[in-house]
Amino acid sequence: MGKQKYFDTALKPERAVLVGVIRQGEKPEETKEYLDELAFLVDTAGGVVTHIFTQKMEKPDRGTFVGTGKLEEIAAYVKSEEIDLVVFDDELSPSQLRNIERELQVKVLDRSNLILDIFAGRAQTAQARTQVELAQLQYLLPRLTRLWTHLERQKGGIGMRGPGETQIESDRRMILEKISLLKERLKLIDKQNETQRKNRSELIRVALVGYTNVGKSTIMNMLSKSEVFAENKLFATLDTTVRKVVIENVPFLLSDTVGFIRKLPHHLIECFKSTLDEVREANVLIHVVDISHPNFEDQINVVNETLKELGARDKPTIMLFNKIDAYVSPEVDLENGEKSTLTLEDFERSWMATNNAPAMFISALHKENLEEFKQLLYDKVKALHTERYPYDKLLY
Repeated sequence: MGKQKYFDTALKPERAVLVGVIRQGEKPEETKEYLDELAFLVDTAGGVVTHIFTQKMEKPDRGTFVGTGKLEEIAAYVKSEEIDLVVFDDELSPSQLRNIERELQVKVLDRSNLILDIFAGRAQTAQARTQVELAQLQYLLPRLTRLWTHLERQKGGIGMRGPGETQIESDRRMILEKISLLKERLKLIDKQNETQRKNRSELIRVALVGYTNVGKSTIMNMLSKSEVFAENKLFATLDTTVRKVVIENVPFLLSDTVGFIRKLPHHLIECFKSTLDEVREANVLIHVVDISHPNFEDQINVVNETLKELGARDKPTIMLFNKIDAYVSPEVDLENGEKSTLTLEDFERSWMATNNAPAMFISALHKENLEEFKQLLYDKVKALHTERYPYDKLLY
């Protein structure tokens, strides 16, 4: 009897290249940051980035997003390196997608499609799965024709003009019917959630918000002593988790929400608005910031813009700067032309001086300043609880 052979059946990660355009007035480091984030998205989706292509342009080409010379360069690399996937940092129009695929002869995704794919893989509850499926179908609808490119290979002539159009039309009708069905299903789920929220409405509600991957779930686990899934990947949390928390003698509800990100697909924001009702109905927001990220101030702005879109920008907010253990002092330019480093203490003082919102600087991982943060949260919730229930015996 010969030696038994073993074969590796594990799926190899897809090899990907990224493509970005540096627009007029945009700094190269800004584009680099966007593409680094795109690489993290590819990693989260299970791919491996082998190369990044960028091109300086006034605005992306209407037909192929990048110039024809750059597209030929990408095509040559894709062929020689046996690349599986090309990911563009902006949303591509249906015609751009069709033209690029024809040239590259490989799977092409844009940022929106990649985010939708990650969401589809992460959705756990019926609500999240319905929301993601709805967003995917709304994204797919205008791009239906690219699924039928094999019909383009048939030469024209009598009897050859109909099938493609007929098939696309029937597919479009099926998708529209499915979209309608999913919207109805979401309405039903929203009604059930509304009933649950009404049943919990007597308690003060606190919601964790922030950019994706800033440590919200770790803070949720620490405060509620429960195991909410947390890992160093984008969008680790999709489904809103609500836990009852008691600090000293005050109970309140704490919810962890999906992280925000730059250029979040419009369809996704629309579909996830019902999940983000927890943010809209919260009495206090804890805006978690990863202070170790070199562009954390940009991330704060992205979150604030999304909160504004949700109608929740003016809620009482605690700024919670997390990951102080990983903070690296950046260099700043002084007025006299010299350079200086901005220590954490310097930043803390300047933030407190220019912003009215209460702020706390912690490390959830190393449990630094956690008791001070809990005290700040307790004082905030207790004040709101006392206002709502002035004669509550719990507090005395």
